[in-house]
Amino acid sequence: MHSKTKIAVIGLGYVGLPLARLFATKHAVVGFDINLSRVSSLKSGTDTTFEVDDVTLQKVLLEQPSDAIGLYCTTDVNDIADCNYYIVTVPTPVDKNNRPDLTPLYKSSETVGSVLKKGDVVIYESTVYPGVTEEECVPVLERISGLKFNVDFFAGYSPERINPGDKEHTVEKILKITSGSTFEIGQKVNELYKSVITAGTHLAPSIKVAEAAKVIENSQRDINIAFVNELAKIFNLMNIDTQAVLEAARTKWNFLPFKPGLVGGHCIGVDPYYLAQRAQEFGYHPEIILAGRRLNDSMGEYVASQVVKLMIKKGISVNGATVLMLGITFKENCPDVRNTKIVDVIAALTDYGITVTTYDPLANPLEVKKEYNLVTTNLIPTRKFDAVILGVAHHQFLDLDLSILQNDTSLLYDVKGVLGDAVDGRL
Repeated sequence: MHSKTKIAVIGLGYVGLPLARLFATKHAVVGFDINLSRVSSLKSGTDTTFEVDDVTLQKVLLEQPSDAIGLYCTTDVNDIADCNYYIVTVPTPVDKNNRPDLTPLYKSSETVGSVLKKGDVVIYESTVYPGVTEEECVPVLERISGLKFNVDFFAGYSPERINPGDKEHTVEKILKITSGSTFEIGQKVNELYKSVITAGTHLAPSIKVAEAAKVIENSQRDINIAFVNELAKIFNLMNIDTQAVLEAARTKWNFLPFKPGLVGGHCIGVDPYYLAQRAQEFGYHPEIILAGRRLNDSMGEYVASQVVKLMIKKGISVNGATVLMLGITFKENCPDVRNTKIVDVIAALTDYGITVTTYDPLANPLEVKKEYNLVTTNLIPTRKFDAVILGVAHHQFLDLDLSILQNDTSLLYDVKGVLGDAVDGRL
């Protein structure tokens, strides 16, 4: 094995690409992904997820496989065969029953196992429950490579902390947890990340501790948001403005500034299920974690019912009404539609006999069609609607004169609480 560090990053999505780009400023990096169109658009110097701007990406791109500092993107597994660090950044979704789906992890572990050599280190970044790296992934690496864990090859875990769409907290500016399968490997993994992460690192005492830390970060956010969502339901019944209550409470120095909303995405909406599943395997039923999930998963239907109530109060006939949904991605200023809760609102409104038109300048209509069988448009509709719902706070929507999209008798509902007092209702 050559002593020079050469890193393979497996999975070039929201997590993998910014990381590969960052490592490529100091090391030789090969970015591997099975998605041909993704790799070819990266090779041409464009990131369709907007996480890395084109100039920054083009600065590190290499034309062909090389040991030089920089990033070479590929779909050919032979191009990663001479790496000595393998960093796996594939998604860890849940299935339709909210059970962890480790298929992408198994598949990528097989890919890495096929090229694994003596002395190599495999680091996982995907969000998992405690134990996945050593009990689920390592056996796959051993089986495929024929090598022995902690003798021939080693493992590490360094949970991703990417915040999609956030141009301020970029990967190098977020402190990184690191861990290794032995004390020495922990040190090596920590040094590797320290070479590029300016915010610093925290070396956890074991892989399981690092895995657990990641899962509870997002579970904590989930439970806090569930709490304010519950408050919104209570205060709406009392006819009290939830935003005003939160603003008043926030004047206390240790009050946590959470807002009500739809909780989607791959972290907050998924991680608690990973932890809950693992807890149940140990015979413990996690009350608070699952209650938080239940409440947050109910919010799409709640928003729809609030809109329908307002329609009835305004004398708008619900059956056959037209509604414009602004935004379908899982969060503002980000094109990712996976695990978005806006689709719950759309489904519930459709159930009432309402026709929903969805406008999102960032979402890819083909992806939305494939994922949810829904039609979306990237163009502002030219007609008027009985109701307009701001579902996602893309900056494009904030400067829009929404009155031109509304019928004479029409209502405006603000899921995100960003439109001020001109709205008929908000969460």
